[in-house]
Amino acid sequence: MNQKRKLRVLIAKPGLDGHDRGARIIARGYRDAGYEVIYTGLHQVPEQIVAAAIQEDVDLVGLSCLSGAHLHHFGEVAKQLHEKGAGNMTVIGGGIIPETDIPALQKLGIKKVFLPGTSIAEIINWTNKNVKPANRLT
Repeated sequence: MNQKRKLRVLIAKPGLDGHDRGARIIARGYRDAGYEVIYTGLHQVPEQIVAAAIQEDVDLVGLSCLSGAHLHHFGEVAKQLHEKGAGNMTVIGGGIIPETDIPALQKLGIKKVFLPGTSIAEIINWTNKNVKPANRLT
């Protein structure tokens, strides 16, 4: 029997940004939609996020940043995932991000950026259409 595996999602708050309400809401939305969700908590450095993503064998890494350091943190996570052979994990971002920074984030490997006001339904719909399970034995 070929049973479809649930997608695994890691939600992370890189840097010193201490506001995690939005990230927790997104994590809950993914959980309620049937995804397996890992939330890393506040004040994570890119190395911690990458290590958790690899250890948890996730399909999607969702990053939230409200502090203005999104270019550095998001880019560093994408770069380190690629360097560690996990470049097949989809990386998305959200938070207070100027629209003018979105092309730069995409060049750094961020597949999609969700801005304030995006509905959970829109995020889940995008994920369902664009994120596929990684090739693994589980």
